[in-house]
Amino acid sequence: MARVWKFGNSINTDDILPGKYAPFMVGEDIFHRYAFAHFRPDFAPNVKPGDLLIGGKNWGLGSSREYAPMALKRLQIGGIIAVSYARIHYRNLLNLGIPAFESAAVSALEDGEEVQFDRNAGTIVRSSGELIRLPPPPEFLREALEHGSILEFYKKYQRFPGERESDPSE
Repeated sequence: MARVWKFGNSINTDDILPGKYAPFMVGEDIFHRYAFAHFRPDFAPNVKPGDLLIGGKNWGLGSSREYAPMALKRLQIGGIIAVSYARIHYRNLLNLGIPAFESAAVSALEDGEEVQFDRNAGTIVRSSGELIRLPPPPEFLREALEHGSILEFYKKYQRFPGERESDPSE
């Protein structure tokens, strides 16, 4: 089961991890403990691996601080579902292996609700039994997420997910 942590519109990278808690300020080993420190202080001490973050429009706007999504990765977030994302932040999430879905279908979910989340199938099952279908990630992204991130996939195969292996005869 995953707990739902519901946020609104325009959550910026400084909301996710305030700059004064950047790894170079507080330490690489503890910076993630300050995720949402000013915006929602109960988050970092209580979030569990696999929990879901639900956002509105323009999740991750502002500066493209990679340490903001890295803090969420360290906290082992199960995924983020938002109506829309800031482009660079969305790419940072995927590069780090954090599943990110775009959907307004989750607006009915309640903060603190317990759900079953299947990132590969793109489904959420509420305790009432209601099924919410998300647009599943493309095959190349599912392939990369199985390896932990796009970077880990590339390191292993020296190609990007979905890209054909080079043929030496070509």
